Amino acid sequence: MTPLRVRYARIESVVLELLAKYQSAKAPIDIVQIARGEGASIHFDSFDDKSVSGFLVREGDSADIVVNNGQSRERQRFTIAHELGHFKLHERAPVHVDTTFSVFLRSDKSSEGKYVAEIEANTFAASILMPSAMLRAEIDPASLDIEDEAVVAVLAKKYGVSRQAMTYRLQNLFAQSRET
Repeated sequence: MTPLRVRYARIESVVLELLAKYQSAKAPIDIVQIARGEGASIHFDSFDDKSVSGFLVREGDSADIVVNNGQSRERQRFTIAHELGHFKLHERAPVHVDTTFSVFLRSDKSSEGKYVAEIEANTFAASILMPSAMLRAEIDPASLDIEDEAVVAVLAKKYGVSRQAMTYRLQNLFAQSRET
């Protein structure tokens, strides 16, 4: 089933359930442990197409997440989280090629915001790698300067994500409180 609109409450619920289940209470979140615990095998490989970050092959209740080993550690972590998001949120009709499986590719198109499933997987990845409760506990929105690259760099390093991912997450979490 392809969602018609982004299910933010469902994503937050699944993320909170996983963080509690794997007792993930401090950064950086061990996304590999969570993915493996949920039935996904993680594989690192080189891709001819450098724009592809990774993909998910689903077979029943298990999956293989294949990650481009030519990308940064932060990008790899986000890719694992993104593909785990597809695995947890998006049931797909099986594709028949020798065996039953579904494939989700993560590429440059994934971040364009055109497809609800991709928006959901990106939201899931940001939410699980940079949990809102953790960020809200350590950041005073009144004194946060998202333009301060040093602050963003420290947070990005602590959470094991790129500066760009952290900037987007901070904007999404704290932009509303600054507009008043």
